[in-house]
Amino acid sequence: MESTDARTAPAFDDPFFALVARLMDSAFVIPGTNFRFGLDPLIGLIPGIGDGATALTSLMLFLRAATYGIPRIVMARMALNIILNTSLGAVPVLGDAFSFWFKSNDKNYELFRKHAAAPGTSTRAEWTFVLALLGGLVLVLVLTVIGYATIIGTLIHLLSGK
Repeated sequence: MESTDARTAPAFDDPFFALVARLMDSAFVIPGTNFRFGLDPLIGLIPGIGDGATALTSLMLFLRAATYGIPRIVMARMALNIILNTSLGAVPVLGDAFSFWFKSNDKNYELFRKHAAAPGTSTRAEWTFVLALLGGLVLVLVLTVIGYATIIGTLIHLLSGK
């Protein structure tokens, strides 16, 4: 039996992962240009919950990728893409512009396609690693939500004049 690695193996596909990544990052095109965008930067415009909702969607895809035995270093890269998109996306206006450009779900889908193995090949150590990464991602998400709540609370306090 021959051994294959990510460089020689054919690209793998998961239609659900492909659909969600496309909807979040590249479903629409600006007329007259080749620039594509998805729901991620639009949902991110919703104060207080937008970036959290898009991060949860990315986490769902991250967990789905983990079930295919993706190598740990690739999972780390996928987690970094989510962290960058979530943390930088939380910056008002500039973060949404970053999300239009960065497209973390499309990047993660391409990593998934290149590195997915047969389902069920993950070991306990790999799942421990993935769960630790997930914990870090959840921490970033919680801190983002707390930051938004603090900003909104401060704005309400300042605007009410109390």
